[in-house]
Amino acid sequence: MRMIKRAVTAAALVFLGAGVATVTAQSSNSSETYRQLNLFGDVFERVRAEYVEPVTDEQLIESAINGMLTALDPHSSYLNKKSFQDMQVQTRGEFGGLGIEVTMENGLVKVVSPIDDTPAFRAGLQPGDYIVQLNGEAVMGLSLNDAVEKMRGPVGSELKVTIRRGDAGDPFEVSLTRASIKVQSVRFRTEGDIGYVRITSFNEQTQSGLEKAIGAIQQQIGDKLKGYVLDLRNNPGGLLDQAVSVSDTFLDKGEIVSTRGRKSEEGTRFNAKPGDLTKGLPLVVLINGGSASASEIVAGALQDHKRAIIMGTQSFGKGSVQTIIPLPGHGAMRLTTARYYTPSGRSIQQLGITPDIEVHVAKVEDLDTNAARRREADLKGALRNTDPANQNQAPRPATTKPPAGAPGASNTTPGAAPGTTPGAAAAPGTTTPPAATAPAATPADPDAPVPAAASGQPPFDFQLARALDLLRGVALFQSRAAAR
Repeated sequence: MRMIKRAVTAAALVFLGAGVATVTAQSSNSSETYRQLNLFGDVFERVRAEYVEPVTDEQLIESAINGMLTALDPHSSYLNKKSFQDMQVQTRGEFGGLGIEVTMENGLVKVVSPIDDTPAFRAGLQPGDYIVQLNGEAVMGLSLNDAVEKMRGPVGSELKVTIRRGDAGDPFEVSLTRASIKVQSVRFRTEGDIGYVRITSFNEQTQSGLEKAIGAIQQQIGDKLKGYVLDLRNNPGGLLDQAVSVSDTFLDKGEIVSTRGRKSEEGTRFNAKPGDLTKGLPLVVLINGGSASASEIVAGALQDHKRAIIMGTQSFGKGSVQTIIPLPGHGAMRLTTARYYTPSGRSIQQLGITPDIEVHVAKVEDLDTNAARRREADLKGALRNTDPANQNQAPRPATTKPPAGAPGASNTTPGAAPGTTPGAAAAPGTTTPPAATAPAATPADPDAPVPAAASGQPPFDFQLARALDLLRGVALFQSRAAAR
């Protein structure tokens, strides 16, 4: 009995000791927090009293909060009332400005990607460009929100943007006219017997637009449909729920993505529901260095489930999730709250998605324009083809160009995207000549699209052509295998 009492007493001492240590640690932490807050108060009072120009308390507090958040990572920030409203408008798919997705890097605003058919896109801005001045005012020193705010303004007003392209290139100025940016996030067309779908961003309209696109393609091509190309090049991302929904469109089952916060219990998994809207047809997903965040979620899910072949170049590598936390009466803060992981459990933060087949942007040049190719039928005294099955087929004459279907050849007008006609809309991920701006230059970024020709025709989209070739090759192999 005495031993039991002693054991209980010893246990009580250990518990009490741990309690005292906990209380002491909490008191110490609270004391340090108050000391740091006192430091902030001292700096705040000194700035308010002695800064060379008058500043409001609201301005100082907002700047301090934003500084605290932006110091955490490049994607956390404070949104005042106006910025919060602008963000809500943008996620709905309509906003005013230049039509450009940007991030902050080394104190400069870096172009992630221009949005299709916007002033920035038509002026030829490219992923990787740096914005160094806005209306002659240096961007260095501005926060990302401040820079974005300066790029927005009344529809029809002009903004002069100074761009630096590549490490060795000289800065050049581009004059842009602000417009009402209505983001049609899903575009589609048919490329012969293949459906082409391009998603430019993930907003609230994306999933409904994708479903309409797939339905229209199936109706146009019918039973001859051989597969799909899903183009995510230069797609900077957007809403997580839309990325999950788009992935689910092509999957029957399995995990799409998981998120993990600082605490283990904060993890979330998103799974696919039964039903593949494309009926399991072959799928190629195009990505490049401008494909970020939600685009990488889709590409990673389809790659891990072996549902699609990923083609192009390495993606951007943003593997974090931001939560918008409203602050009643003030605005909101954008805070990085989790990392996301593909179905196989890999994080793509800073690494990006590696394509299954790496295809860089390239120009296609016809090398057989100077000399004709002689064929057997051109030789004097050549034997005739007496096979009855070939009696109605005339011999082919000498050629000056590769046969149709050869690598790099197209049955379209030279310079046009595969399956298009002269004067058709520009191929996805390409740019048109700058309007009264800097002269066209060879892009320093290997992911950058090749500028359009002076004739105004869209350039040959080499990456898309390779995707179409792959899908047609797969369909041909499957049909021959089935006929054995």
